Amino acid sequence: MLDLSASQLVALCGFALGAIAGWVARRARFCTFGAVEDMVLTGDLRRLKSWGLAVAVAMLAVQIMHVSGIARIDQTFYLSGEFHWAGALVGGLLFGLGMAFVGTCGFGTLIRMGGGDLKAFVTFLVMGLSAYMSAGGVAGYVRRYGLESASLDLAPIGGQGIPHILSALLGVNASSLWLPVALIFAGAVCTWCFSGEGLRGHRRDVVSGIVIGLVVAGGFAATGILGDDPFDPAQVRSLSYVIAPGRAIIYLITFVGGAIDFSIALVFGTIAGSFAAALWNRELRMEAYDDALEMRRHLLGAFLMGFGGVSAYGCTIGQGVSGMATLSLAAPIALGAILIGATAGLFYLLTGSVSDAFRLILSRR
Repeated sequence: MLDLSASQLVALCGFALGAIAGWVARRARFCTFGAVEDMVLTGDLRRLKSWGLAVAVAMLAVQIMHVSGIARIDQTFYLSGEFHWAGALVGGLLFGLGMAFVGTCGFGTLIRMGGGDLKAFVTFLVMGLSAYMSAGGVAGYVRRYGLESASLDLAPIGGQGIPHILSALLGVNASSLWLPVALIFAGAVCTWCFSGEGLRGHRRDVVSGIVIGLVVAGGFAATGILGDDPFDPAQVRSLSYVIAPGRAIIYLITFVGGAIDFSIALVFGTIAGSFAAALWNRELRMEAYDDALEMRRHLLGAFLMGFGGVSAYGCTIGQGVSGMATLSLAAPIALGAILIGATAGLFYLLTGSVSDAFRLILSRR
């Protein structure tokens, strides 16, 4: 049996979890932007409810681990004392807008790459590099000295978790609130998911939502439990697809016996899982841009996703599922902004002008 270090085990888990997510997403057409598109254009909520089910499952599993004290969830950046509300708001709007221009999110980009989409490959490169620039490069100055200058310090109340806020307001111990808050929120989401013309009778959407939720919880378990090495502890994290593609690109460029970590392995695993599903479904085919206009739109959208995703500290999966699972206060702000930005971008693409898009949004209120 191979004698693997803790970091190697965590990376292996990242690849395996990514492969499961990639396989399921391609087979079940699990796509956050596709869900928003269905809701806005046709009123079909099924894919959005499948995504909501993933949030509920991930939240319950993560909070059970949290109250059990087995996965170091309190050490995630999602629950840190620095509340980057401006980044969550503005970054989320930009990410959502970019998502509309590209036609998918960071996760969906990797899923499309696995099927042979050349447009997705270009998006992957531009988004990954712009995210890396925004994290520590030139574009990072705008983020750090612009958006993050408005951050609030919530360390005195324990962090930016919703139970931390409720604890400060109600004067009760935050440790007693994590699971009840998760149960209330997850219960409400599940009720919505299975109400009306929801997920009942749609086994594929139910299974995909449950599996994606469990994969997100598995990410926190892998990094929080297996990565709990006193000599080389892994950062506690789970699925997120903004800075991870950038780190994967840099890893491929600079690799000289370097160590691979959870997020880099996650990227490769997601592409591999999607490729396997595309091969199984006989969906492998090369796709390119129709014209220069489409290419310009994709390039702009990829840059907005990279900068916006780093500013918001996550994407539709990174904040929308992983962040929500931790009960972070920034997560619903970022998620709401992403959905608004994506909707606005869709209306802009439908009308071709900002003013007409704004009027169309108002007419559908």
